[in-house]
Amino acid sequence: MKIILRQDFEQLGKTGDKVEVKRGYGMNYLIPKKIAYPATPGYVRMVQEEQRQKQVQVNKQKKQAEITAKKMENVSVTLAVSVGEGDKMFGSVTNQDIAEGLNKQGFDIDRKKIVLDEPIKALGIYSVPIKLHPDVEVKIKVWVVKE
Repeated sequence: MKIILRQDFEQLGKTGDKVEVKRGYGMNYLIPKKIAYPATPGYVRMVQEEQRQKQVQVNKQKKQAEITAKKMENVSVTLAVSVGEGDKMFGSVTNQDIAEGLNKQGFDIDRKKIVLDEPIKALGIYSVPIKLHPDVEVKIKVWVVKE
């Protein structure tokens, strides 16, 4: 049975690919789960239209991310933390803390978009990347100071 994929499917291919699968797999799994359509001319046009609409949406999101990145170019977040002897921090600064600091400045950024390899455990100035879109990334300065 020939089908056309509506979305990327790891085992079969990318969106819009025409692939050959066993009839039972296509009829009982792929088509009911809305992963694929039968490969008829009408469905081919439908998938092409879906792809075009998705591309328009992605471009709109990218443009919005670029506008936000331009606003955030010179933003810095200052986080005051409690320290003990020898300026040793109690706990650490996580992406959640940075997101809250950005939220106080009027930027509603999801903490999952803030890329920290590991939590910050020392006082200092850090350059932290924020991935607003797969193609748009901005770096902000995070100042970790003692209370």
